[in-house]
Amino acid sequence: MSGARGQTLLVKVKPNARQSSLQRLADGSWLAQLKSPPVDGKANAELIALVAREFGCAKASVEIATGAGARTKRVRIAG
Repeated sequence: MSGARGQTLLVKVKPNARQSSLQRLADGSWLAQLKSPPVDGKANAELIALVAREFGCAKASVEIATGAGARTKRVRIAG
């Protein structure tokens, strides 16, 4: 999925899942299921890696703009 660069995504995060996945929901937001627990930033690091892989960009181009400690986050992909 290219074309997301320079955009901000609304992502709902579910940690401690059986497998990691990222899927788009009907309302335009994203659901990220992460294997990592929400401890010591592990889930946030996995989310950044998952978004980077999905959109074909470097992890350094992805940042959590808001909601680092919440289940709903705004993730920015630098363009």
